Amino acid sequence: MNTVGAPTGAGAMKRRLGVSDAVVIGLGSMIGAGIFAALGPAADAAGSGLLIALALAAVVAYCNATSSARLAALYPQSGGTYVYGRERLGDFWGYLAGWAFVVGKTASCAAMALTVGAYFWPGQAHAVAVAAVVALTAVNCTGVQKSALLTRAIVAVVLAVLAAVVVAALTSAGADAARLDIGSHPTVGGVFQAAGLLFFAFAGYARIATLGEEVRDPARTIPRAIPIALGITLAVYALVAIAVLTVLGPARLAEATAPLSDAVRAAGADWLVPIVRVGGAVAALGALLALILGLSRTTLAMARDRHLPHVLAAVHPRFGVPHRAELAVGSVVALLAATTDVRGAIGFSSFGVLSYYAIANASAWTLTPQEGRPNRLVPVLGLAGCASLAFALPPSTAISGTAVFTFGAAVYGLRKAAANHGPRH
Repeated sequence: MNTVGAPTGAGAMKRRLGVSDAVVIGLGSMIGAGIFAALGPAADAAGSGLLIALALAAVVAYCNATSSARLAALYPQSGGTYVYGRERLGDFWGYLAGWAFVVGKTASCAAMALTVGAYFWPGQAHAVAVAAVVALTAVNCTGVQKSALLTRAIVAVVLAVLAAVVVAALTSAGADAARLDIGSHPTVGGVFQAAGLLFFAFAGYARIATLGEEVRDPARTIPRAIPIALGITLAVYALVAIAVLTVLGPARLAEATAPLSDAVRAAGADWLVPIVRVGGAVAALGALLALILGLSRTTLAMARDRHLPHVLAAVHPRFGVPHRAELAVGSVVALLAATTDVRGAIGFSSFGVLSYYAIANASAWTLTPQEGRPNRLVPVLGLAGCASLAFALPPSTAISGTAVFTFGAAVYGLRKAAANHGPRH
């Protein structure tokens, strides 16, 4: 299978990342976001059906990951589904995917930054969030290798903290396996809404695809790295969710603002609480680092095609990173982190990311067997799953998300109309 469309020459980016680096970047953007931020709201929606919702989110994520992996191997360049949609479905769909990614992930960046602030210094959460965005933007601007190295360290810390929580909960006298039973409370709508919220935690595998220009041997590296990162994340999430449910039960989990802290308290391991708080902050930092990294690459790709200001398409001659896109993304996220709240940002991000993957699945449907097409059932399930989870989110989120995407489509239409009626030479 041949890869197509990767930029070459002075505007191209250096291929430095191997499979392990790509997996770690995916893990850094997934692990932590859901466990520390979405378990409580998901339990509130699904009740004792939380584990069903987690499984549903994982199935949709697997379909999306498979479609994304096949497309990323064929188009190993920055931009992810923005590129796939453009090449397979047409310019408008590529633009809309890029719009969905940029808007949704900007909201996600703000949510993660605010999570850092809430764990590190609750009384000054907004100020800490802005400082975190500034610091991580600076790290990304000095080169992706340093970002991958820092992400590797963050993932190691977070996994150690989550392992401690799981052991403490499952070995405590307060653990009761009966709390895992599915009662009469869950509804289909509640389970789907919870799956949509939990999907927020699985979305990090896209970060690997958006780094297509920076990985070595992308046709081999990307299809291997995406399912590995997703599989590890699912295993970790399932263990943590089971451990927390056994000590809290679905009702107490739904009321928890800091589920893992409450779980270790219920397990009688109060000494772990400050460690969990640090773990939560570090997890959010890891997710924020990878989110800014991927978001800037999609901004770069859209700027190259002039869907965003072309000035953002520059690649730094020394560090080999899209420094102007990094700085633009960091500035917008810092502004949002200073003015928004976490729960609204998570819901809006989920809607945007699910819309993005719907286009990825539609793009994968058009692949031929020679291009590495997945089983046809995969993109069909992925597309249907994305649409179902997006519109199962709270009505205010679905309405505002639809409005923002309608605005994006209108901007595209006006731009095309202006181009068609511009001066001719």
